[in-house]
Amino acid sequence: MKKVILSVVIIAATVFASCKNEGKKETNTNKTEVSKKVATTEISFGVRGNCGMCKSTIEKAANNVDGVATAAWDVDKKKIAVSFDESKTNVMAIHKAIAASGYDTEKAIGDLDAYDNLPGCCKYDHTMEMNQ
Repeated sequence: MKKVILSVVIIAATVFASCKNEGKKETNTNKTEVSKKVATTEISFGVRGNCGMCKSTIEKAANNVDGVATAAWDVDKKKIAVSFDESKTNVMAIHKAIAASGYDTEKAIGDLDAYDNLPGCCKYDHTMEMNQ
């Protein structure tokens, strides 16, 4: 009986030791991945809109593009500043995403169905100037 208990203890110790080593391997891999720096490109361009609700929708549309790190739309200047990874997306994809949410950009016309579904305060003048 003592031999059976001793065998179980040895097997359990071996299993726990191997699990502990596997965890260390994963931690080292994650540290390597985190240390890699991603080169970002920063751009800014005009986007038509009116208010804080527009700001939220425009920024959300840009931030939902894979590769976009940050997006900030200035209500007064009608301009968005975007930081993104060029290996994952491009400028036109960001323009198209914002346009799909109903807003005109310098390079893309806003989707009319999406525009029609915007709140009343967000219905901008399609001839409004966009700062470049």
